[in-house]
Amino acid sequence: MAEMGSKGVTAGKIASNVQKKLTRAQEKVLQKLGKADETKDEQFEQCVQNFNKQLTEGTRLQKDLRTYLASVKAMHEASKKLNECLQEVYEPDWPGRDEANKIAENNDLLWMDYHQKLVDQALLTMDTYLGQFPDIKSRIAKRGRKLVDYDSARHHYESLQTAKKKDEVKIAKAEEELIKAQKVFEEMNVDLQEELPSLWNSRVGFYVNTFQSIAGLEENFHKEMSKLNQNLNDVLVSLEKQHGSNTFAVKAQPRKKTKLFSRLRRKKNSDNAPAKGNKSPSPPPDGSPAATPEIRVNHEPEPASGATPGASIPKSPSQPAEALEVAGGTQPAPGAQEPGETAASEAASSSLPAVVVETFSATVNGTVEGSSGAGRLDLPPGFMFKVQAQHDYTATDTDELQLKAGDVVLVIPFQNPEEQDEGWLMGVKESDWNQHKELEKCRGVFPENFTERVQ
Repeated sequence: MAEMGSKGVTAGKIASNVQKKLTRAQEKVLQKLGKADETKDEQFEQCVQNFNKQLTEGTRLQKDLRTYLASVKAMHEASKKLNECLQEVYEPDWPGRDEANKIAENNDLLWMDYHQKLVDQALLTMDTYLGQFPDIKSRIAKRGRKLVDYDSARHHYESLQTAKKKDEVKIAKAEEELIKAQKVFEEMNVDLQEELPSLWNSRVGFYVNTFQSIAGLEENFHKEMSKLNQNLNDVLVSLEKQHGSNTFAVKAQPRKKTKLFSRLRRKKNSDNAPAKGNKSPSPPPDGSPAATPEIRVNHEPEPASGATPGASIPKSPSQPAEALEVAGGTQPAPGAQEPGETAASEAASSSLPAVVVETFSATVNGTVEGSSGAGRLDLPPGFMFKVQAQHDYTATDTDELQLKAGDVVLVIPFQNPEEQDEGWLMGVKESDWNQHKELEKCRGVFPENFTERVQ
């Protein structure tokens, strides 16, 4: 009989719960349709919005903190592997081996201590902070259900009172249910009205404590790690002093392409050598058009002082035809064009590099034209930027620049971009350019990783 009674009670509870759900659903539908009024509490709704925002922010902070801890652990593993590598390559007869090993051990312990303190002082506190949200969230949802029950009981009581045929028994029972529903709702509502604002205000202190803990732990960690790194640096400096003759030297990247520039320079020197019995023409006097900053187009000697601007350049008896082909130009017929048009037509029809054509055009017309560094008399044509040598570099070919640490180099473009090797630049040392102003004699290639850009 007791078993039957137990089953009966259980069945009664189930039936009661089902009835409650149906009543709530009906009430919500009537409220949405506007056929029943709904009890509103704007202050409480604002508290609920703050609660949801606080929960979202806390969940994100917890996620990001876990990501940070995972990163610390990954850095610990990477640092440990790096120190293990150092211990393996540090040979037994080198000075400071024991000190290096001790530093590696302390490094490992420092990472472990940092990670554990982050867990204890930040992550566990974060978990405790978020642990209170699920219960309050459940109580907010339950309050909402009890509010619907209260509204439903109130509407039922009001409808019985306004009915034409009044049933006092039903009215009394409805009033009893209304009082009961109101009491349950108000008890939950009062508690939440006190807890939610208090929880919202507590976020400030929690965020302050959390980030102060993280910042303080990280500051101490980096201080201790800095000491270890300084000690390791001292050990390595001592090793370097003992084996100073075996210091690692910076090397340039290998040049893989054909050194066409070097071949052209050697060919130019051989082509311009005067034949026996012939004399090179005397240099032009000051004031002649050819006395402007010199860029040799066909690698020929400059014309005599009587040369007319715009006239075609005569071919030296000692100059072979191949020299003209190397320069990439051809001889126009004398008088074929007006003096002011010769350079412009040459730039449009020949395959001369743009820097040479622009500068030669400016020279013939007696003006300085062109873009970038081509129009500035104090910089080489095509100047792009300056670099300063950080290491000495010994040239290994005739087309390379010899550099000393501190030398400033004016970088210019390659005449043929296909000649440029990866990691190499074309330029002229600033001191050579200021002294000679002759690009052909001063320019050369150099390794980029031996220099640092300064302008």
